[in-house]
Amino acid sequence: MKQLLEFIPLILFFVVYKLAGIREAAVTLIIATIIQMIILKIKYGKIGQQQLVMGVAVVFFGTLTAYFNELEFLKWKVTIVYALFALVLLISQFGFKKLLIQKLLGKEISLPEAVWVKLNVGWAIFFIICMLVNIVISQFFSDDIWVDFKTFGILTMTIVASLITGIYIYRYLPKENHSVTTQDDLQNKK
Repeated sequence: MKQLLEFIPLILFFVVYKLAGIREAAVTLIIATIIQMIILKIKYGKIGQQQLVMGVAVVFFGTLTAYFNELEFLKWKVTIVYALFALVLLISQFGFKKLLIQKLLGKEISLPEAVWVKLNVGWAIFFIICMLVNIVISQFFSDDIWVDFKTFGILTMTIVASLITGIYIYRYLPKENHSVTTQDDLQNKK
């Protein structure tokens, strides 16, 4: 439910952009993001730091986009946010010896330290790739292609990165020892 809620403002932005234009889409994005934040606060009791950063960035850059009727502001929002995410991961790891990926996921799963280090760097690289791809598409392709990329391309890239992460960490997850009692085992005990 929470993940679906995070994509609703983006989908609404996409639909309104295709039907009505940039200004209307930006206003829709801002309103939907504010409503999303309120729902997250009510339903989960808090808003995560990543969601808060994204929400503030959407409202700020969305307001500039709506006011100037210029999509460039939202294009830069994507670049800046992904650059910030990459920087925060890398600075926390190499500057403060803290692995933010482990802080985010460490409560749910237990992994060796070396795996957390690789995951932290891997996600930082992923954010840098998203940032660079966004720059290329926003600067050298049409606004329509950028909106399609922002809506579906980054989502697809995130899903692929999440799948790769899952495949990578699977071998490091603790294995549960379940003994299965078969009919032969029961007969041998008699």
